[in-house]
Amino acid sequence: MTLIQSRQNVDEVASRPANDNQTPDPTDFSAVDLVSSGDDDVAAIVRRTERLALAVIMAMAIFLIFAPVIFIALMYGI
Repeated sequence: MTLIQSRQNVDEVASRPANDNQTPDPTDFSAVDLVSSGDDDVAAIVRRTERLALAVIMAMAIFLIFAPVIFIALMYGI
């Protein structure tokens, strides 16, 4: 590699902005591209996520209440 080739690479790198606000390359692929951007679709996804989160929290609460009861029952042979 000659000095001129090396200098061109340094200049190219130095001329790029220091932030990430560059326009994305069209060949870049993101999982966000799979989600439709309509307001109704986004609202439906949020509703499903909220229902799933509530179900998980309720299942955890039930387990935390009944697990010690079952453990004590098995320990004392009730």
